Amino acid sequence: RNRGGFTLLEILVAMFIFASVLSTLYTGFTGTFRKVNETESQADIYRMARIALERIAEDLESAYIPPWALGPETEGQTPPPAPFVGENAQISDRSADTLLFFSRAHLVFDEEEVDTTVARISYDVRQSEEGEEVFVLYRSDTPGFEEGPEQGTGGLILCDSLHAVNFTYYDDEGRGYDRWDSTNEEFKDRLPVMVSIVLEFANSRNPEAPLKFLSGVVLPMAQERYEKAL
Repeated sequence: RNRGGFTLLEILVAMFIFASVLSTLYTGFTGTFRKVNETESQADIYRMARIALERIAEDLESAYIPPWALGPETEGQTPPPAPFVGENAQISDRSADTLLFFSRAHLVFDEEEVDTTVARISYDVRQSEEGEEVFVLYRSDTPGFEEGPEQGTGGLILCDSLHAVNFTYYDDEGRGYDRWDSTNEEFKDRLPVMVSIVLEFANSRNPEAPLKFLSGVVLPMAQERYEKAL
């Protein structure tokens, strides 16, 4: 009986070709999945940035200093402060600015909560619990004139995976400031005319080049006050 078969060399060559094909397919699939994951990750960042900037813009557009804070001083008594305070802060040598102000953009989450048109809103940046490489931006919304949470506590997460957060404040002459305090003499009872917001997100594809999103918000109440003063 003389039956034909494969030699050992032929089997080895076939296995080599089969392994090469599998390796090529695996590389192609993993590359595709990696691109899909990166695209989805960046899409999430763009979505977070859009939502965060819209929320901050809506809060700032409704920012104001209540009339009772501008009333005349009486004997032994001064009007309680209603601050608009923007601090130039840093964490790990990166910008992590904070912001505190009164606004009419209060969000009601509790049905039993008494609705009010005034809210004490604050934004602060904290290091993520997952590591020191990224920051988290928190928004605190305290209804009425209740005392809000201490700096660095409370609030709800507005967005995460941040590399830096920066606010710049502009007066009626277009001069920019890295901080603003309406309780100090320099900006006494005044709001900035415009606030520039920069959110930088960590970029997994290129850590040295964070994804930067920029927006500017005009404060209508500030413009009204400056026009009246003129």
